[in-house]
Amino acid sequence: MKKLIYIDEVEIKNKTILLRVDFNVSLNPDHSIANDARITQALPTINYLLKNNNRLILISHLGRPKGIDENLSLKVVVERLKEYLKGISISLAKTLAEAKEKKDQIIVLENIRFFPEEKNYSTLFAQKLSSLAEVYVNDAFGVCHRADTSVVGPPQFLPAYGGLLLKKEITMLDKVLKNPQKPFVAIIGGAKVSTKINLLEKLAKLVDYLIIGGGLANTFLCAQNYQIGNSFCEYEATQAAKRFLAKKMNKKPYIVLPKDAVVAKDKESKEKMVVKISEIPKDYCIFDLGPETLAEIGHILAKAKTIIWNGPVGYFENPNFRDGTDFIYYSITQNQNAVSVVGGGDTLAAISKKEYLEKITHISTGGGAMLEYIEKGTLPGIEVLKR
Repeated sequence: MKKLIYIDEVEIKNKTILLRVDFNVSLNPDHSIANDARITQALPTINYLLKNNNRLILISHLGRPKGIDENLSLKVVVERLKEYLKGISISLAKTLAEAKEKKDQIIVLENIRFFPEEKNYSTLFAQKLSSLAEVYVNDAFGVCHRADTSVVGPPQFLPAYGGLLLKKEITMLDKVLKNPQKPFVAIIGGAKVSTKINLLEKLAKLVDYLIIGGGLANTFLCAQNYQIGNSFCEYEATQAAKRFLAKKMNKKPYIVLPKDAVVAKDKESKEKMVVKISEIPKDYCIFDLGPETLAEIGHILAKAKTIIWNGPVGYFENPNFRDGTDFIYYSITQNQNAVSVVGGGDTLAAISKKEYLEKITHISTGGGAMLEYIEKGTLPGIEVLKR
């Protein structure tokens, strides 16, 4: 049986290590770092490897550049790392040749997505990356669902291991998926039913309560023949939503869809009103869950023993429409009897400045990766590490 070996299960000393991290941090409009949680969560692995006199070449992407884009350079990440790792020499390398020449303890290779071969898998590029080091370590759970060159390439050419954050992510998800305390509640937001229907099918077999919010819920409401005004809806997915609901009739899990909603003319609106789902005006859009729906969700979350949450339930970017997402966050943090796992880029952005973050059992660095792991039980970036 092949298995994934983590860095704390072997001795790795005096090596040059290619370390895949996920420093895809959120940025402010002026391109400074808005939230550095993805950097701080990788520090235990970095410190662990440095302690054993290893040199590190860090690989990460930032954003979705089309070619080289100075606004998405990892320069800001290098500066932030210097603040956290005092006394360690750290520099940015713009090319693979530069990464090979430099002698710093930590070399951060420039945004890996500036290299076209990253997204278009290239064996040659994987070999070139591998030639920079003697060992490969993946600590980037957030990209393990992607078959990008830096994720699945180097393990074919170098001894490969999982980092401490990767270990924490997998251990935590396995705990809630394989041996959850009941009642088990999943809250899934976001937009598209088409990309999440298989996930919802999988969750429906595991959980006692499935709470559906955000744009996702609109398509389910449409499938139940509600008139949802000008709200976002994935009309081509209504049949899939209808079939899903038909299969779950009178069976577990109990599915929570909005009973009322906060509506407005558009997403920038200062004016809003609360209406029943059956009474949405034609020229209005749903932007948040209503108080009746939140009261039901609050009751469910208060008695939950295991909670998974991925995806905001409203357009939280406008403070007018963030009450639902905030309510769910505080309901989870107030339930200290539950094991809670929260993930997804938008979810983390919605809660990043909140108090009580330490009351969440585990904040996952992976959004898509977390959902795909729940759905499939593994990921390409994990499989390729197994020996």
